[in-house]
Amino acid sequence: MALLRQPLLLLARSQQVKNLVSTLPVSAGIVRGYVPGEATADAVRAAGELAADGLASTLDFLGEDTEDRAQADATVAAYLDVLGALGSEGLAGGSEVSLKLSAIGQFLPADVAPEGGHRVALENARTICRAARNAGTTVTLDMEDHTTTDSTLAILRELRKDFPETGAVLQSYLHRTEDDCRQLAYEGSRVRLCKGAYAEPESVAYQDPLEVDRSYVRCLKVLMEGQGYPMVATHDPRLVEIATSLAGRSARPQGSYEFQMLYGVRPDEQRRLAASGETVRVYVPYGQEWYGYLMRRLAERPQNLAFFARSLVSKK
Repeated sequence: MALLRQPLLLLARSQQVKNLVSTLPVSAGIVRGYVPGEATADAVRAAGELAADGLASTLDFLGEDTEDRAQADATVAAYLDVLGALGSEGLAGGSEVSLKLSAIGQFLPADVAPEGGHRVALENARTICRAARNAGTTVTLDMEDHTTTDSTLAILRELRKDFPETGAVLQSYLHRTEDDCRQLAYEGSRVRLCKGAYAEPESVAYQDPLEVDRSYVRCLKVLMEGQGYPMVATHDPRLVEIATSLAGRSARPQGSYEFQMLYGVRPDEQRRLAASGETVRVYVPYGQEWYGYLMRRLAERPQNLAFFARSLVSKK
């Protein structure tokens, strides 16, 4: 699988291949199965359809690693637009937004942001959090590769002074995450726990999938036994079962935690969990950067290629 990484990264930069994938009937249908579209209206439509099935959603305007201030400003504007639309459509109560800090200026170079990218991202995130609160919803800060973790958690701490409802994401494949869970498992703290999708060195991350799973369970136990609101981001049936068991052991009623899954992946399971009384939130990516996003996800962990292929055959 490692041999696929470089070709996938090269394909991620190909506009010609993107155009081909977008227009061929079969591949275009596949893309629409995982990304509802490029416009605000597409994301809001998807949120409405999910709500009709009893599912919550979190909308992610795709893009990351910007070194252009105008692009960072455009991303902020896109979030304000979608939050306004969710509010006007009466969907804000069941929908939130997911935000990558690198997309709103976290690592802008000094010649572009003399005040520092960290400060730009913090102020931009404050603007988005304020709009989310006004719309009646919340923001969750996505986590990116391990070099961003300290900066992202520092911005989270600042945001929570004024917007304590702001959610965090932690990745179980990082060695540090169990300790981070302990730090964040306090009352009112919303924490999404995922496995992690970036290619990380052995010095900071578990490499064996079994070790990643074991770390996930340890971290989930900390969150379930804590005072916060765990958000269990997994499609793995074993981890779903373990999460339910841990919730029971911790005397957590349904609604004091939630499951999260990707748009288009195991929709039948999403609906089954929701019908059983569980809160289920679907991660909905949208925007013009969908192609690079999908290809980078495959390149970061080429095992995902088999996972997505299986999901095309069986939507269970």
